[in-house]
Amino acid sequence: MAILIEVNEEENTLDYQELVTRVNSGEEFQFYYKKEEYWISMNKEGYYLTRGKDSYYQSFLSANALFEHGRIDGKSIQELWKEIEI
Repeated sequence: MAILIEVNEEENTLDYQELVTRVNSGEEFQFYYKKEEYWISMNKEGYYLTRGKDSYYQSFLSANALFEHGRIDGKSIQELWKEIEI
């Protein structure tokens, strides 16, 4: 079951550390970067960073590993955070 992260609509912001915490708690997250859809999801085998258009994914054993090693255009989610649309 997917649970999307709620965002304060007045500010339309989500703190990066809150994202990490909530993904560590089992929540899934959909976002857009350069108008392309991405997902952070999980199952029994691990955590996934998936690009929507072609289902290309990167898999990790933990949420922390995803945030540390996952890459979009050669950069981490934290490095791209200001360019990500929720």
